[in-house]
Amino acid sequence: MELKRVVVTGLGTVNPLGGDVATTWKNMLDGVSGAAPITHFDATNFKTQFACEVKNFDPAAYIDRKEARKMDLYCQYALAAATQAVEDCGMDLEAEDKRRIGVVFGVGIGGMHTFEEEVQNWERTGPTLGPKFSPFFVPKMISDICAGHISIKYGFHGPNYITSSACASSTNAIADAFNLIRLGKASAIVTGGAEAAIFPSGVGGFNAMHALSTRNDEPERASRPFSASRDGFVMAEGAACLILEELEHAKARGAKIYAEMAGAGMSADAHHITASHPEGLGAKLVMLNALEDAEMQPEDIDYINVHGTSTPVGDISEVKAIKDVFGEHAYKLNISSTKSMTGHMLGAAGAMEALASVLAVKNDMVPPTINHEEGDEDEQIDYSLNFTFGKAQKREVRAALSNTFGFGGHNACAIFKKYAQ
Repeated sequence: MELKRVVVTGLGTVNPLGGDVATTWKNMLDGVSGAAPITHFDATNFKTQFACEVKNFDPAAYIDRKEARKMDLYCQYALAAATQAVEDCGMDLEAEDKRRIGVVFGVGIGGMHTFEEEVQNWERTGPTLGPKFSPFFVPKMISDICAGHISIKYGFHGPNYITSSACASSTNAIADAFNLIRLGKASAIVTGGAEAAIFPSGVGGFNAMHALSTRNDEPERASRPFSASRDGFVMAEGAACLILEELEHAKARGAKIYAEMAGAGMSADAHHITASHPEGLGAKLVMLNALEDAEMQPEDIDYINVHGTSTPVGDISEVKAIKDVFGEHAYKLNISSTKSMTGHMLGAAGAMEALASVLAVKNDMVPPTINHEEGDEDEQIDYSLNFTFGKAQKREVRAALSNTFGFGGHNACAIFKKYAQ
């Protein structure tokens, strides 16, 4: 069968760099860091005392206050980003067949804060007063509920679910949405990712794994992908959302088009529960799969938004994979890690970086990798590649590839290109 073309017609986000797309993109191009001391809880006794939190978020701007109390913070972020994206796409919802509009979101952890609070309440009162759990405990905690809330708000009756593959979750969601539309199963899908795990159990758990940076004296410089002094990722939160739409459907209503989604890939490292394959095998496979799906050659890609978490092993293996896949062209394209600014948004990372990739294609601008200071002495990273260190770069971006890799060896990749008739 002939596959339908899929385009991006709406964007929305709430993240550590801003509460909307325009602010986020400006701060990203300006090389602003979203890292600061943790405010969600007292982190004094934690090895890591900083993170990239969302600033000045008011759920009442998007959600009725009574309803917001029934939602975990990650779900509030998801609904805020989705609301922005739906408004941005300009769709006349009264005229649409809502049976053909779906919601597919990616969530890695879900309502960790809700779970933590309810267990703490039980420990305080349960042994003497008996169990007293909130009736909203389960529907606030479960990771699928954000897709449910978005569909309820708008009456979307199409495919509705979440994908959960750790830090690859929202790229998997975008890939699923893409495939559903090009197979004719939906006209449009609200897709993206959300996460809010900057709470004691989240920070403590990642600290116990030695996964987080402990650069407490200068948090804004802690996320430093590809620098020799990198010591772990910086935890982040937020949500990002894309409206994916079948091309003819978008054209019929005169929609603005940011970019076309060209392809998606998936693979597994089949190596370790938390560490990436040292030779980047899964990363290599996922990029090759995405290029094949898009019917594109390595030379067609101008920008790679790398997973680039600022971990000692992960950064090295991803660079090896890029060199294997792109060969000599690897030295002609731009590479950058926007996690150096946003931090690592976990299950929402893929959606945030897909949004950045779409904007890079739309605006012919590559956001920078900030905080680079020095290269590895053992030369495991090839610094003759263009990592876009320090400053954003103006260049033609015909197509951008976005990588995300998750615990368990889950790899997902999305490719966006300029829309042409």
